[in-house]
Amino acid sequence: MIDEPSTPGTLRPGGRTARVRAAVLRAAEEALVAHGFSSLDLGDLAQRAGVGRTTVYRRWGSTTALVADLLTDMAEQSLPRTRSGSLTEDLRANARLVRRTLADPRQGALFRAVLVAANDDPGTAEALRLFYRRRVEEWAPCVTEAVERGELPSDTDPSEVIRAVSAPLYYRMLTTADPLDETAADRAAAAAEAAARAGAYRRTAD
Repeated sequence: MIDEPSTPGTLRPGGRTARVRAAVLRAAEEALVAHGFSSLDLGDLAQRAGVGRTTVYRRWGSTTALVADLLTDMAEQSLPRTRSGSLTEDLRANARLVRRTLADPRQGALFRAVLVAANDDPGTAEALRLFYRRRVEEWAPCVTEAVERGELPSDTDPSEVIRAVSAPLYYRMLTTADPLDETAADRAAAAAEAAARAGAYRRTAD
């Protein structure tokens, strides 16, 4: 059994703290995929992960905090944004990355479980918002760079463009049984780019 008597965050990266976190997050991910948010129990997850119960309760304290950390880990593991120098290529790369994540049997199921949980749990909803804010902030510079190159109106909102790329893919995943293939991803990217070039995502005056 992995045990960690020290305060979380005080051990060196890659040491026991990292192993504990990885084991518990993996157990939480498996439970979410298999049974959904309602199945999460810190004591059960500690047993599944081979970690002391006291360690898990001290580090996370609640299933909501654990889900928040799981989303943080997913953001940390996500691939960095593409820097191709082309808005078309950058947005297509973003759409294909989202598609691969959502179409993956495990990752897609995990996202669906978290999305469902966020409808009923304010803490999970806030963690999910933070996760997507980080991902949007990671990719927004490709739009800013396109503005600087003169490809888009100067007052284009980069965050809105990035959200517009992934929105159709989430809608397709949640509302249809249609496959999420690269054609769907490329179409979503092309639609967002065309709308941005036409000025659909220009900032509005307050």
